[in-house]
Amino acid sequence: MNLEMKVPTVGESITEVTIGQWFKKEGDQVQMDEVICELESDKATFELTAEAAGTLKIKAQEGDTLEIGAVICVIDSASNSESKEEKTIVMEAAKSSQGGKTGEIKDMIVPTVGESITEVTLASWLKADGDYVTLDEIIAEVDSDKATFELPAEANGILRHVAKEGDILEIGGLICKIEVVEGGAPVTAASAPAEAEQAEAVPSGNETYATGHASPAAAKIIAEKGISSDDVKGTGKDGRITKEDAISAEGKPKEAPKAADVKPAAPKVEAPSAPRIAGSRESRREKMTSLRRTVSRRLVAVKNETAMLTTFNEVNMGPIMDIRKKYKDQFKEKHGVNLGFMSFFTKAVCVALQEWPAVNAMIDGNEIIYNDFCDISIAVSAPKGLVVPVIRNAEAMSFDQIEKEVVRLAGKARDNKLSIEEMTGGTFTITNGGVFGSMMSTPIINAPQSAILGMHNIVERPMAVNGEVKILPMMYLALSYDHRIIDGRESVSFLVRVKQLLEDPTRLLFGV
Repeated sequence: MNLEMKVPTVGESITEVTIGQWFKKEGDQVQMDEVICELESDKATFELTAEAAGTLKIKAQEGDTLEIGAVICVIDSASNSESKEEKTIVMEAAKSSQGGKTGEIKDMIVPTVGESITEVTLASWLKADGDYVTLDEIIAEVDSDKATFELPAEANGILRHVAKEGDILEIGGLICKIEVVEGGAPVTAASAPAEAEQAEAVPSGNETYATGHASPAAAKIIAEKGISSDDVKGTGKDGRITKEDAISAEGKPKEAPKAADVKPAAPKVEAPSAPRIAGSRESRREKMTSLRRTVSRRLVAVKNETAMLTTFNEVNMGPIMDIRKKYKDQFKEKHGVNLGFMSFFTKAVCVALQEWPAVNAMIDGNEIIYNDFCDISIAVSAPKGLVVPVIRNAEAMSFDQIEKEVVRLAGKARDNKLSIEEMTGGTFTITNGGVFGSMMSTPIINAPQSAILGMHNIVERPMAVNGEVKILPMMYLALSYDHRIIDGRESVSFLVRVKQLLEDPTRLLFGV
């Protein structure tokens, strides 16, 4: 029976497509759902899969433009019966070897990886479709908006991909299937069909059907140059002629005109052309990671769903810098960690949060949740994007405990090893743009929190002190807050209290 395959509907506004390339050639045996060619529209590229198993008969060539509904190829399913019988014989022989399929299919779904995570992205397959996998062997990596997780196999057997790399899957969605095998890897079943298909599909020698075949773009360039594809050496996969090969190929030299036919040409005055500037004009397109997409979505949501305002103040960092200079060597010798600015800011923030509890609260529906503890989120720039690990009960920690926790969390963030528990929660956030040279900014609230403190770089500026001008190391502080829960009096008073504690750090020791 012949099955006509037509160009499918790929979008409301798309009326025609172009055949980009065939992955199968005329007369090849194809399997149902196997990708046989690639279609290009004015908006995207699509893969066309076989609607039945059988022999392929191509009706349109690469580069042809077809309307939606036009016949693109025909699949003769009658010729597939012999190959099915051969595969059946091979599979029966395989069952008598050391391993055999039990007929059981294990569906693997996306596991629950955190309370607030509803979807993940399939980052990469570590095992190919059709590979034999063992129980608990890592077969894939999935990305959430907070961390990367490894997916172990749930049975011994043959892996069958369902989702592709880059697909976004909901929790509980089907990601792959495993054809359960007992007694080890089915060597005969895996190798015999592959060798038979490979011997049938690949011509003699090292050539394939792609050898010497030009892509649509390359074929157009070759035709314009007036040369044959046989004169162009293909450097693409399996010897395929790429666009770059066609561009670099030299055209046939034009035959020199006879002397009798040569007529003196009138002098031509050429218009001045634009100067050619050496330099690259290349660009690249990269898919956004799951983390970047989630951060983008949440930042936009915060801007749209909160009444966010920012208030500023400035702090004389001289007293803290003097303390660090005086005690940093003794501090490191005793505690094994450097005395940084983050411990001073964290302690100052905790004191101010306990005095102004609304800044440490959050809105939940029609209710306000006030927290008696201070879980301070620290914004860290990681290779995959911004992450915000949490220092738990920072109000009860000493300076050295805070510094050690900051170093531990920052190290795990850079290695992409933060767990979900280490990034969930948090009642208030501190972000330090000063490490990158920022002088002033308006940080965005880390929802569902109600406020965030932005630190900036330290700059020496002339300041008036008791009627005298002095050069002092100053830092701008920015407090962004949700005006729905925090009033102006509370936000300004909170920031003034933080300034007071930082400019006189001894207050932190005595709680005054």
